[in-house]
Amino acid sequence: CWLIFRVSQQTPDAVCTLNTLQTNASSLEQVRRERSHPQLQLQAMRGFLERAGLTVSQSHQHSEYMGHRTGSTCAFTEQILRSYGFRTGFYSSPHLVQVRERIRINGQPIGKELFTKYFWQVYGRLDETKDAHGGTMPAYFRFLTILAFHVFLQEKVDLAVIEVGIGGAYDCTNIIRRPWVCGISSLGIDHTQILGDTIEKIAWQKGGIFKPGVPAFTVRQPEDALAILRDRAKEIRCPLRVCPELDDYQADCGPLRLGLAGQHQHSNASLALQLSHTWLQKRCLPGRTNVSNISTICQWQEEHESKNVFKRLTMGLADTEWPGRNQTLKHGAVTYFLDGAHTMRSMQACVHWFRETAAQHERNASGPVARVLLFNATGERDSAAMLKALVPCHFDFAVFCPNITEAIASCNADQQNFNVSVEHMLTRCLDNERSWRLHNSLGDNKDTQLLIKGSLPLVPEKKADTLVFPCILSALQWITQGRDSALAHPTKTVFPVKPSVMAKAAPLCEAAEIHVLITGSLHLVGGVLKHLDPATSK
Repeated sequence: CWLIFRVSQQTPDAVCTLNTLQTNASSLEQVRRERSHPQLQLQAMRGFLERAGLTVSQSHQHSEYMGHRTGSTCAFTEQILRSYGFRTGFYSSPHLVQVRERIRINGQPIGKELFTKYFWQVYGRLDETKDAHGGTMPAYFRFLTILAFHVFLQEKVDLAVIEVGIGGAYDCTNIIRRPWVCGISSLGIDHTQILGDTIEKIAWQKGGIFKPGVPAFTVRQPEDALAILRDRAKEIRCPLRVCPELDDYQADCGPLRLGLAGQHQHSNASLALQLSHTWLQKRCLPGRTNVSNISTICQWQEEHESKNVFKRLTMGLADTEWPGRNQTLKHGAVTYFLDGAHTMRSMQACVHWFRETAAQHERNASGPVARVLLFNATGERDSAAMLKALVPCHFDFAVFCPNITEAIASCNADQQNFNVSVEHMLTRCLDNERSWRLHNSLGDNKDTQLLIKGSLPLVPEKKADTLVFPCILSALQWITQGRDSALAHPTKTVFPVKPSVMAKAAPLCEAAEIHVLITGSLHLVGGVLKHLDPATSK
């Protein structure tokens, strides 16, 4: 009866319980201890898997694991192989709106009932055994990784595409002993406190996903980084190849079209083609027919023999969707450009994409266009450097807010973060506002304040007005000035704004169209999508 009761609970209860793993004292202490001794992370992960009743090794399960690096590469790869008819699993992070997005079957987030059922199965096993293991429970990301493995095994997927979390060598996804193929996309400086502050140190960490005898691919990298990856591959006895440029495929396949916008997606697409091709070769050639979809295997074998293999593979590239990455949404007079870029490398790619795409939209506009930046950055990232990269976009307004969906108590549990205080988030926004003013030669206005009248009393009120808001909804409402019906739903709180701040919005009211770039954080993009696209919350 207890099991039936637990399984029948609604998803929000499961998500709220999941959120306790963000603040669980023993989990946090374990994370702190492992940062000093990162090799303990995989040891701890093995223990949690054993307690959950899972064995993640290629020879003992139906699912076949493919290790990757970035979400875009994973999305391309999953779509290509799904287009052949295989049943796919896909694990990625972070989620944009709902945590279920991290665990996908055939390209779709698992349903609420499945999430609830599998969540309590795994949580129950770990909770029942915690007293015998010092009361320890896995932290948030580690638990979700265990849950993903459990889901893929129970749902009997033909293959599972796994995106690495942070780094590689000591990431909890690296528990897979022998994936079928591994890939490393373009390297950038990120998570420096964990991975190191140079591209060479980061390359060493990323190369930790290599496995003996398992083919691996990477894209063109800076010479120093590529040298480290080659050294790691040689040390681990892993065959490593550098992918060709995407244009090199066009001689045989004709012009290629990608479902994901941005020049930087070309290398991700090339990497995905090599990863998909390698998996198909290893699993679908004659004598290796232990994948469930026999008709797909026969089709692959015919294509392989006729040398048309890459022509079919490239078809999946055009159908790939990956929300929040170089995504454009048009809501009447307001066009949103969403990209969760949060490193210098990805921000430079974002700027290139936005300037090119926004210019195309402006040429088709019926009149003057107002450009607005909505920005936030989290963690130890160099937000000042990212903001400097955004200056050439020539925004009319720069707006800053924390990754708080709404400044009310009913905030979506899927988007709650208990590891950072609200005060810290708002202070970070004020720092970002000052950095922007300095980059734009506006001086350092120290008299900043939140723009909502009678809003959260978390930052001392000052005299001057600045474009810093306490939540995503209040920022969007000011930017759009009532011109987006998606933000005017009766269930949404309308935040009162001071008359002096309303006067600042005159250019937005007078413009024929408003173009908004939302960037700096995937969590910010997710909060925006929750308001703009109600379907993402279902």
